[in-house]
Amino acid sequence: MSADAVSYDGPRSRSTRTADSRALILDAAVACLVESGYAGASTLAVQARAGVSRGRLLHHFPSRAELLVAAAGHLSSTSLAEVQERAAAVMADEPAGPERIDRAIDLMWATFQEPPFWAAMELWTAARTDPQLRAALRVEERRLRAAIRRVADGIWGPEIASAPHYAEVCELLFTSMRGVACVYAFADRPAATDPHLALWKGLAARMLSTRPED
Repeated sequence: MSADAVSYDGPRSRSTRTADSRALILDAAVACLVESGYAGASTLAVQARAGVSRGRLLHHFPSRAELLVAAAGHLSSTSLAEVQERAAAVMADEPAGPERIDRAIDLMWATFQEPPFWAAMELWTAARTDPQLRAALRVEERRLRAAIRRVADGIWGPEIASAPHYAEVCELLFTSMRGVACVYAFADRPAATDPHLALWKGLAARMLSTRPED
């Protein structure tokens, strides 16, 4: 093997190991956050679950706030990709008008019962009294909201996304769903039958209709 080959393979191996250990830590942090909440997602718990040294954990994430915000972002990015795949299947027959609106709202609402939402809830609640976490979370939230908007645009489709009140309706639906979803932290009923679903669908159908008014 030539000297050039050795010098090339060495750094590549180190880079791969670094990426692997970072992913291992993030996966462990996600599991701790979702299963045990913010209080149970300590750096020691994440370190033990990931099976890495303290030095390696701190090399990637110098603070707990950075670690948990990165974990939530990692989870959300992965889940957004899954939502896109799910949406492609649900919209494969290219529905239009009210039918597309109904399906889009069902897809949106389903994401508020999944791990990324509950991980975010843990962080939002903790951020109220943790300035360091709040600062780290603010940056990640901006990035995540932009990613969610891109995915949502694809779910709704170009015709509905061109409606005059599309941006306002999307924001209203997002904030309303987030508030209603909080109830399911203790409500013992299926979210798929929530009475707000009919309200959201009716409102969106009226506000996002692209048909000219009579």
